[in-house]
Amino acid sequence: MRFHQSVTFLEMDQLLPMAVATDELGYDGLYLSDHLFNARNLESSYTYSTADDGSPFWEKSTAWPDPMCLVSAMAAVTTTTTFTTGVYIAPLRDLISVAKTVGTAAVLSNDRVRLGVGVGWCKEEFDQTGQDFRTRGKRLDEMIPALRSLWAGGWVEHHGEYYDVPECQIEPSPTTMVPILGGGHSAPAFRRASQLCDGWIAAGAYREEEAWAHLASLKDALAHEGRSDEDFTIYMSLFEMPDVDLYRRFEDAGVTDLICAPWMMVPEDVAPADRPRRRREELERFAEQILAPMNR
Repeated sequence: MRFHQSVTFLEMDQLLPMAVATDELGYDGLYLSDHLFNARNLESSYTYSTADDGSPFWEKSTAWPDPMCLVSAMAAVTTTTTFTTGVYIAPLRDLISVAKTVGTAAVLSNDRVRLGVGVGWCKEEFDQTGQDFRTRGKRLDEMIPALRSLWAGGWVEHHGEYYDVPECQIEPSPTTMVPILGGGHSAPAFRRASQLCDGWIAAGAYREEEAWAHLASLKDALAHEGRSDEDFTIYMSLFEMPDVDLYRRFEDAGVTDLICAPWMMVPEDVAPADRPRRRREELERFAEQILAPMNR
């Protein structure tokens, strides 16, 4: 099982130091989130909200650095760490922009990008980029194979219902095809992942019982597509205390990757000047108590 450290909600000035620490301590990857902005007047309901009004749980001042800019910066200070988006809202952008930015980040990182994609939930963001919110699912279904075509190198093209790209060259192009992972646990998300993607990414952190239920739904979808015996990447995120035995049970069930955030174990009341040191200590503790035995 590979372990990917989420850096969502980490302060901007700590992102690169955290990437260096992640690389040095033997974590497999970093996990990056995606939004364009926080709307002051928000009418859209957050898909996984627990609030009565459907609002998201983060503050409106939360920073959302562009994932591909972040990949490029982090790749420059790391050597082996991979970068997984969880998730990149691909249909929020036009096809060519996604192909160009993700392809460039893949090249600059020496093919360390893992593109987790999803349809998004915030209509206000789609309105500002001029992309149709209503067709975002269908467009993502077409965008996934289109991206593979456009990343092939040399003269490329794509002709479909929503995107029509005449012959062109989009360089640089990845030397290894970027893995595309479908995010979310709705029925359409499981269908998309099992039909079109190289893997699946959990939507948020689950309690153990819920995680098993979603894993069963994913396996049913893969069986329906005749892909049960194929190599298929499965990213799971658990809202449980770190535990080797728990992780091994999920590994035995086919989970290949686990999202973690040991730096979040540091209490919020710790003084800002002390947080980097305390977070490094939590990363070291997790590496010693979880990564080391899992890798034996």
